[in-house]
Amino acid sequence: MLQQIEECCSLGAHAAVIIPPTWIIRVRRTQTSLKSSKKKKRTSLKCNKSSKKGAELQDGRWKPFLVKPLPSQLMKPLLVFVNPKSGGNQGAKIIQSFMWYLNPRQVFDLTKGGPKEGLELYAKVPNLRILACGGDGTVGWILSVLDQLKLRPQPPVAILPLGTGNDLARTLNWGGGYTDEPITKILSHVEDGNIVQLDRWNLNVEANPEARPEDQDEHQTDKLPIDVFNNYFSLGFDAHVTLGFHESREANPEKFNSRFRNKMFYAGTAFSDFLSGSSKDLAKHIKVVCDGTDLTAKVQEMKLQCLLFLNIPRYCAGTMPWGHPSEHQDFEPQRHDDGCIEVIGFTMTSLATLQVGGHGERLHQCKEVTLTTYKSIPMQVDGEPCKLAPSVIHINLRNQANMVQKAKRRISMPHLNDQQPVPEKLQITVNRISMASYEALHYDKDQLKAACESVRATPLGVITVPGDSDLETCRLLIERLHDHLDQVSLSSPSLQNMSIALVSDAKLSLKWCFLDCTTADRFYRIDRAQEHLNYVTEISQEELYILDPELVSKETVGTSPGMPDLVDSEDPSSATSHDPEKGKSSSSGCTLLHHAVEAGSKEILKYLIDNVPTPHLDITERETGETALHKAASSGQRSICRYLVEAGASLMKTDLQGETPKQRAEKANDPELAEHLDNCQHYQMIQREDQETAV
Repeated sequence: MLQQIEECCSLGAHAAVIIPPTWIIRVRRTQTSLKSSKKKKRTSLKCNKSSKKGAELQDGRWKPFLVKPLPSQLMKPLLVFVNPKSGGNQGAKIIQSFMWYLNPRQVFDLTKGGPKEGLELYAKVPNLRILACGGDGTVGWILSVLDQLKLRPQPPVAILPLGTGNDLARTLNWGGGYTDEPITKILSHVEDGNIVQLDRWNLNVEANPEARPEDQDEHQTDKLPIDVFNNYFSLGFDAHVTLGFHESREANPEKFNSRFRNKMFYAGTAFSDFLSGSSKDLAKHIKVVCDGTDLTAKVQEMKLQCLLFLNIPRYCAGTMPWGHPSEHQDFEPQRHDDGCIEVIGFTMTSLATLQVGGHGERLHQCKEVTLTTYKSIPMQVDGEPCKLAPSVIHINLRNQANMVQKAKRRISMPHLNDQQPVPEKLQITVNRISMASYEALHYDKDQLKAACESVRATPLGVITVPGDSDLETCRLLIERLHDHLDQVSLSSPSLQNMSIALVSDAKLSLKWCFLDCTTADRFYRIDRAQEHLNYVTEISQEELYILDPELVSKETVGTSPGMPDLVDSEDPSSATSHDPEKGKSSSSGCTLLHHAVEAGSKEILKYLIDNVPTPHLDITERETGETALHKAASSGQRSICRYLVEAGASLMKTDLQGETPKQRAEKANDPELAEHLDNCQHYQMIQREDQETAV
């Protein structure tokens, strides 16, 4: 109906990445209704096999459409692959969002046939870019299919991280996990991103003829799960823990349906493996030769329990095992495109310090590795584990993949496109918002900003920064400001004309993040791993908003719109004071959480957990000193215990009898629940020690 429309559709702000409808050509299926025509059709297919197969069939599958592009230098058509299994339910929601903003024919669900069909359909589209929405495994899957199809030039791949580790995504500046960044901004970043190369490494495995039968294992395998790696390949302690997790998840998938539970299991397995010392003799059963240099003696001398071959700077959900650039000394800076691989060794001590900024023992930077094993050893390839039989493994460069690296943009949102000059100095008020306010109001910018003028947000103070500062610089100043907040008098000249309202627990948590308030419809969170890519002027010029998920302020108890009083006591451990009339409903210090546990109502408990600040989970009854978790453990309510633990309820808090929730479960003759709570308690202890060390 183009002749009836006065002007053609411009495809909007993202026209450069959208596949125009005119490129999509529907393929009609041949009608074969008459029985007598079957022979004729069969003969026709044999005679015209190449033409018919090219037009209608693809590996025996019907192609619903064809793509006939009209090349343009200004276009960068985008192909989106989404793994809905990654990141909880995020993947399914993201598919709908991309189909709304783009042509639905350029968005593919990876659970429906994988990436091959989409890549074949768009193989001849010039300037094609790919967006992989999932974990690092999803990215590796797409790169492997690109290898098979041998597309030239190979389209570059961008990443929207939905997994748990996301080390490759962190390396390429896409962050540690998707939160709620608008799809429009993601599309702009994919379009504007820089194309960089990523080394990919072959793993060629041969059986070791020198291996003895007694060194074999009944659970071993003769080949690795993947024969190429993009991130890392390792053997020893970390692979043993990953293998234990993988086998347990395969046996009981229903028990591994949350990130918290997965991390808790990792911690418990690592601890038990450490006690058993299963990897302590690794150095005695391997031989390592890097570019002709034999490192075996060095590995044995150091008694290394884990060996890592690293292609990218990040490992194990964001740690830097090679260390920071200034610490390299005798080695070249690490790169993901230099054709070299870093070889790193770990003892149990160096592995334990990784999460708090430590690194392993730098052994070598090389182009080829020959690794010989003399017994069955746990190994992992980009997170895929196995127990490999005694083997000789050759590692060498396979190729380089084109990737899209997220770039630092000096482009403001549309309503700021007048490009006013950047001021030399900026004086910015920093406002802190609680998670309860954010979740209730982040889709209503006016209300959320109004909340900053009331008790719902806590101004931390004012910072002065150069106009071209990024958020990483602002983070340092905000943390310094907060560190001195309690020490500086409010009458100080630097704090005059500024209202500072502090709650009883005013310390910033380790999990705070910046909020971008420049989008047209809402606020959204900025991943900490991407702070160096955002200029402060892109998200604020007069006020900065930060989200502190552990902030407890007055609006979180009884004053938020539509939210009931979540605590009906006058317990001094409550983070805020309440109306005395409201406190009379229970003189024992009992909260609604306690009542929900007693009633066994999972629905009410879930609602309360979603709305109550984390510290309120540990409020105790005056008479017994019990938290809600104590009550749930005493009555063997496993599901309710799980909800409370995942929400952050303390497992180390004791009641008036000095008992923890785990001990209450033991008293209730529920050993399985007691063991589960014991593993959770161990994980919480590790988390607390990591936070204290970081502080």
